[in-house]
Amino acid sequence: MRAASAIRPYSVPPVAGSKQPIDQPAAVSFVDAFSAFLLEGKKLDSQALERARRAAMSSGDRIDRVLGKLGLLSDTDLALSLAAFLNIPIANLSSIPQAPVLPEVIDADFVRFNRVLPLRVDGSRLEVGTTDPLSDEPLRALSYATDLTVSVQLFLPADFDRALDAVYGGTRPDGSAEVGGTDASEHDLQRLRDLASEAPTIRLVNQIITEAVEQRASDIHVEPTADAVLVRYRIDGVLRLVKSLGMETRAAVTSRIKIMSRLDIAERRLPQDGRTKVAVRGIDIDFRVSTIPTAFGESVVMRILDRSRIRLDFTELGFDQTRIGYFDDLLKQPDGVILVTGPTGSGKTTTLYTALQTLNTAERKLFTVEDPIEYQLKGINQVQVQSSIGLTFPTALRSILRQDPDIIMIGEIRDLETARIAVQASLTGHLVFSTLHTNSAVSTMTRLTDMGIENYLLVSTVKAVTAQRLTRRLCPHCSVPHPNAGYLADDIRRKLKRLSSGAVPDIRQKHGCDLCGGTGFWGRSTISEFLFLDQAIQRLVLATAPETEIEAAAREAGMTTMYEDGLEKVWHGQTTLEEVVRATRSH
Repeated sequence: MRAASAIRPYSVPPVAGSKQPIDQPAAVSFVDAFSAFLLEGKKLDSQALERARRAAMSSGDRIDRVLGKLGLLSDTDLALSLAAFLNIPIANLSSIPQAPVLPEVIDADFVRFNRVLPLRVDGSRLEVGTTDPLSDEPLRALSYATDLTVSVQLFLPADFDRALDAVYGGTRPDGSAEVGGTDASEHDLQRLRDLASEAPTIRLVNQIITEAVEQRASDIHVEPTADAVLVRYRIDGVLRLVKSLGMETRAAVTSRIKIMSRLDIAERRLPQDGRTKVAVRGIDIDFRVSTIPTAFGESVVMRILDRSRIRLDFTELGFDQTRIGYFDDLLKQPDGVILVTGPTGSGKTTTLYTALQTLNTAERKLFTVEDPIEYQLKGINQVQVQSSIGLTFPTALRSILRQDPDIIMIGEIRDLETARIAVQASLTGHLVFSTLHTNSAVSTMTRLTDMGIENYLLVSTVKAVTAQRLTRRLCPHCSVPHPNAGYLADDIRRKLKRLSSGAVPDIRQKHGCDLCGGTGFWGRSTISEFLFLDQAIQRLVLATAPETEIEAAAREAGMTTMYEDGLEKVWHGQTTLEEVVRATRSH
């Protein structure tokens, strides 16, 4: 389908019989006119409208969307109000077509993505139903592609989903059949849609999301149990129970999150994954949503991807000057493989993003292959793996190598085929970054040989491996000196030979205050270890030496372990010994 030209936001679409011409009104006049319309119709009071106006101005979002997000108007009331304001008829489910209209010109992907459903062709006019009559770019695109005048009807959000399934047969955008819960009747689905569209449900979900962002959570967990729905936030890597909701809210809350993420609310037997974007305090924040059926209902996890909170800076991530120097040397390499290892949630991707940001200049072409893309980086070509349509890591990498890249990041090496392509790419003059799930830097060599990579290829391509973990930082506002600081300092000095004789310890412990929520911690810091494949290490890898020998040689060459890096942070009052032991499982 040919793309329509970009237009001003807040324009009213070319609707037959509309009160406003196509180029009116601008953002401010629409806010004023629609606000006055709602006040006149007693849909809202002036105080609620003023709150919505302030939120719209700070976020840059349209006021009608803000009214829905804040739960001040239900989806149904909002749709009816917009239809009355714009003098647009409400679409009637009984008049939807039996088959797709103009399928040779208008494809199903366009209809689903833009939520505009062609209803019929009447002479030179194409009638369409939409849930957002103020978004006129899809309507312009339809008019341009069909050479017809577009006339708009407004669908209630729940009705649009039903009409879409009826016309397009419930197929997904990738063309596969959509699996619906066959035990769910149409009456049940409509009840779920109605529950999810009620103002109290919208307010509750928005409150859960807003509080999670304000408390610096990385994940929101909504977990049904036998007698309640638990809401927990993962803050600084540790789960914290924040709410216990009644069981009567389970279906409504789950359905609301699924609708926001464009998931199938009828499917309650299979896991689903989706994404959504929510404006919180004027900042657009991405959420990655995952659902899975459990004994008491669907468990929902929302990963918070707050770009405004991520600082892609090695110092901010917790790397000391020595380790930043290691990175500086590695990033100057013309080719080779650099690996970052650790368990899930240890900050590997953020470390790689920081490295890529450092290398991102106009003279270099950078590609990433990820599953999923965590954060979008300006100036870097990021490819999302989609296994369902055959776009796997190996497939994407082969295509990327034909795009003349300088630097490639592979989100994760999961199999032999991906590992081989990474090695081959480095041999042909590319600098390759990737992650691997191993417990230490040394064990990475064993993991790669177990996958099937020959030893001689490893020593000729892998430049270095860094393993890392995240430890919670002590709250800078309330931490207090440790009562046994003297004893701990002597113990740390014995273990860290590199500490200068004049180094003064500042060993502290947690206390707890209002700013850190009583936990005593605020944020997280990286502890790491670097294994460089110098000639001695290369000889040991070629000889398939045990990990203990490789580690001994690396220690002899000056490698410090994650545990020792953590001890140095304890010495400087940045974290606690308990945190370091928890992260490294060392004693």
